[in-house]
Amino acid sequence: MRNRQLHAALAAFAEESAHQLAADTAAGAEVPFEVVELAGSRREAPLYCYRPLTGGFIEERRSILGRLPSFLPAVHALAACGGLDAYLVACGESRVPGADRARAEYALRLFLTRVFEDSGDFELSPERLARAYEDLESAVMDGRALTEVVAPLLGLALTSDEIALGDGLALVCADACPDAPREALFEREDGHQVVLARLTWESAPGDEAPLRHAQVRLRRLLTALRLYDAAGIVLARTAWTRTGGGGWQPFAMAGGAVARGVCVIPPQQEDELRAFLSLVGRRTPRGGELAWALQRFELATDRGRPSEALTDVLLALRALLEPEGPRPGGWRAAWRRCARSPSSAPRSPSASRTSSRWSARSSPASRPRTARWRAWSTS
Repeated sequence: MRNRQLHAALAAFAEESAHQLAADTAAGAEVPFEVVELAGSRREAPLYCYRPLTGGFIEERRSILGRLPSFLPAVHALAACGGLDAYLVACGESRVPGADRARAEYALRLFLTRVFEDSGDFELSPERLARAYEDLESAVMDGRALTEVVAPLLGLALTSDEIALGDGLALVCADACPDAPREALFEREDGHQVVLARLTWESAPGDEAPLRHAQVRLRRLLTALRLYDAAGIVLARTAWTRTGGGGWQPFAMAGGAVARGVCVIPPQQEDELRAFLSLVGRRTPRGGELAWALQRFELATDRGRPSEALTDVLLALRALLEPEGPRPGGWRAAWRRCARSPSSAPRSPSASRTSSRWSARSSPASRPRTARWRAWSTS
C-alpha cells in the first residue's frame, strides 16, 4: 500500500456502498444475471452457472451512491492521482472521459464493480477489497512514488480529526496521524492539541525540487489561514518528508514566530474554511499593489512583537489606499493637511469615486433609517 489516503477513502466508500446495495436487494431489488459455461467442463456434459451482473446494478444506482458521505472524498482522492487513464484502459474501457471529475467518478464505479464482482449479496470482504485496490494502485502508481510532507501548525485547533482541503492537502490532528514522525507529535507547552498540515502528491522519476514544491504550498496555506483569522497562526521551524513509505527526513521551514492566540475550527465552519482557502488560492495576485501589500502583511505576521509589525502594516495600507502613487509633497504632508483641514486633503481617484458614491447614496436626510442602512450595506 503506497497511498494510505487513497486506500482509506476507497475503503470507506466501498463499505458504505456495500450497506446501501445490500439494503436495496433486501428491499426487493433484483440483480440481473447471465448464464455462462464453466471453464474446463467436459464437452459432452457442459456445466453452467449463474453470474450476477453487478456492474449494471451499480450503474443503475449511481445517483444513490453519489449521495453517500464518503463519495466526494473518494472522488477527490482519485482525481488527485495521475494515472487514471491507465487504470481505465486496463479495465477494458476504450472511452476515457476528458474532465478530471468525470474520469474520477468513472474509475470509482469500475473499482466498486471490481470489488463486488460475481457477488450478488454485496458482502464486503477484506480479500475482495485488497484485490481490487491492488489492481487500481498498480495502474495509477506505475513508475511513481508517493511523497508526503507533514508540518506542525501553531495557533490552530480542530474539533474533527481531519479537514481535507483538496489537491492532497489536509489539516490533521496529531492523535489521528499515528504514522507521523515522533518529533512532530510532542505536546505543546500551552496545552493545546497539535495540528499537522499534511501534503501528499505523486512524484514521477526526474521530478525536481520536491521540497520547494512543499514549501510553496505550505506557505500559501499559512497566508490563507492568517487572512482567515487573527490568531497569528505560524508554522513550526521543522517539517518532515518521506517518499514511498520510507523513513521521515526533517527539513527547515522559514518562520518561527510565536502564535498570539488559538483559532478553533468547529465542524459547522469547516465548509466555510475550505471555501475561503480555495478562494485565496485561486485569487492570490502575482503582481501589482495588492501582491505587494500581501507580502508586507506576511512580513508583519512573521514579526515577533506587534510593535515591530507596525511599519509593515502601515506600508501595506498605503499600497492599498494610495495605489496611484504618492502625491507631490509626500504622503506625510498630505495627511498633515488632512488633519488641519479634512475638506482640502488630496485624494486619489479611487478614494474620490468611493466618496462620491457614498454621498450619492446617503445625502437625502429624509430617507428612512432602514433604507439608508440598506443602501450603505449594498454599496
